[in-house]
Amino acid sequence: MSTEHSPTAADQGFSYTLTRTLDAPASRVWAAWTTPDQYARWAYAVPGSVEMDVRPGGTWKATMRTPDGTEFPLTGSYAEVAEPRRLTIGMDVPGRPEPATMTLELTEQGPGTTVITLHQTCDTAEERDGAEQGSGMLLDGLTSFLRDGAAGA
Repeated sequence: MSTEHSPTAADQGFSYTLTRTLDAPASRVWAAWTTPDQYARWAYAVPGSVEMDVRPGGTWKATMRTPDGTEFPLTGSYAEVAEPRRLTIGMDVPGRPEPATMTLELTEQGPGTTVITLHQTCDTAEERDGAEQGSGMLLDGLTSFLRDGAAGA
């Protein structure tokens, strides 16, 4: 996994990029990211709380549960949906007029291998660091799910 810290001009924010090679075809990774029951199994979501309307302009919501048991609701929308290659997700942030966006790209490297790249630009270095940590946790959960828990998924 690689991480790129790219502080840019103040109006462009602070970016990070995470990449990981997954032992699964892009269609399987896509389904894990865009199917509510699969997403809940690896993304630290409360079972039954995930709703997804995966289309441009469609909305999503989930209640996330941290390792210490704290639950918090998240909502957002989909800005770009190009199955099974690219997904741009907006997340509503209290006090921010526009959603925070994260883009994921899936690139197949062979019949059963996909490189996933997550990219996000944040307003501050602190926000970027928190988002990057959360995205790393998501990739860890996804990797484990695809390896151990997605049989028959």
